[in-house]
Amino acid sequence: MGEQIIHFEDYRIGDERMTTGRTITETDFVVHAGHTGDFFPHHMDAEFAKTLPGGQRIAHGTMVFSIGVGLTASLINPVAFSYGYDRLRFVRPVHIGDTIRTRVTISSKEDDPKRKHVGRVVERCEVLNQRNEVVLAADHILIVERKSQ
Repeated sequence: MGEQIIHFEDYRIGDERMTTGRTITETDFVVHAGHTGDFFPHHMDAEFAKTLPGGQRIAHGTMVFSIGVGLTASLINPVAFSYGYDRLRFVRPVHIGDTIRTRVTISSKEDDPKRKHVGRVVERCEVLNQRNEVVLAADHILIVERKSQ
């Protein structure tokens, strides 16, 4: 993990980066269920899951979000701070053995309505499976310092 200063003015709409991949395991399911208390049979009961479309356990959407966002954490920008996520959608199921990666695209920039010394940058985060299908999408909002304050 490196550090790089990227000010509001330096972000360009359309700039894109892709993370490395990560294969989802049964251990991921068990650990996430333990952390969240979500032991629904859709995630944890292999026999029950045989009755579902696709016939296998479905990853917790919150787990796919957590791992997908974690994959993007490759650079520390000391002048940018996460404001949160909007428009989170679980688009397709993820199963044990699927490999996910995240595409991050700068989708918009705007002035911050409360502070003049920062702006807001929106990164569209799309988690893709090994077939390049979008399985999760969300907008990450960053508060980013301007060069001239």
